[in-house]
Amino acid sequence: MSSLRTRNNRVVALCGGVGGAKLAYGLARILRSDLTVIVNTGDDFEHLGLMISPDIDTVIYTLGRRADRERGWGRTGESWRFMEALDELGGETWFRLGDLDLAMHVLRTRDRQAGRSLTAITTEIAERFGIAATILPVSDHPVRTIVETPDGDLPFQRYFVEQRCIPRVTGVRLECAANTDTTAQVRRAFGAPGLRGVVICPSNPYLSIDPILAVPGMLALLKVTMVPIVAVSPIIGGAAVKGPTTKIMKELELPATQHSIFQHYAGLIDGLVIDEADRAERGLTGVAVKVTRTLMEDEVDREQLAHDVLQFIDEIAGEAKAP
Repeated sequence: MSSLRTRNNRVVALCGGVGGAKLAYGLARILRSDLTVIVNTGDDFEHLGLMISPDIDTVIYTLGRRADRERGWGRTGESWRFMEALDELGGETWFRLGDLDLAMHVLRTRDRQAGRSLTAITTEIAERFGIAATILPVSDHPVRTIVETPDGDLPFQRYFVEQRCIPRVTGVRLECAANTDTTAQVRRAFGAPGLRGVVICPSNPYLSIDPILAVPGMLALLKVTMVPIVAVSPIIGGAAVKGPTTKIMKELELPATQHSIFQHYAGLIDGLVIDEADRAERGLTGVAVKVTRTLMEDEVDREQLAHDVLQFIDEIAGEAKAP
């Protein structure tokens, strides 16, 4: 895979959730310090006095080889004595905080209260975990994903964890603090010399990617970039591998097809990567399509998909340069 290293080798990936983190891991294995992962912070919230950043932690644990693969979230080797004690005291236990995971939240909260930015904290933790790639929150200002339901609005974690995605979704919106913007580090990632392409990971488009795109300044950065933007579809054979993507699509009256994913990103992406199970949909018009295996069952799959995505970026860039 060393043949994939080119003069322009820097890649920016937009990511949130477990599926996105898996591809980010594969990209990091190939690109190392040439990869910047911009992570959704719409899931962030305060709980039990702690500042929790679930998507950032998922990406850090995955790239730092500390993710629990059996549960699909949190740290490997986790224990739950804190939650047991909290339950005994009658505290809120709907959002499970593992004993090892608590260290991340305690340090983040302390540093945020001391005035440090989420970007600085995330960068330091990633370095301590030996991660060569750069991991950046999309914003240092609070942004909150709100899930709209027939019975009222729900903060993301109340919908996703406490209510287990059961309420019917009628819409999703992002609430931003005043003067929210992308960070200087995010803007530099797009302006850095040697940028090869942008990858939208196979994260939930509505709950993980849209909150990134909704942060003021992000769409403008994407629209002026001169490199290919490629999305990897989270849909395989009419369903999502994990999470509520297809449930939300059904509730929003959208068919769980590659055409729907393309329409969601239309005008933004130059290419869409779809699974072999959906080969019949490769004839989408208005975008380049690559058919490959997108199911990532192990580390080999993650790296192979990353290889295919990078090759696709280079193919699109080559076609754009051709006379």
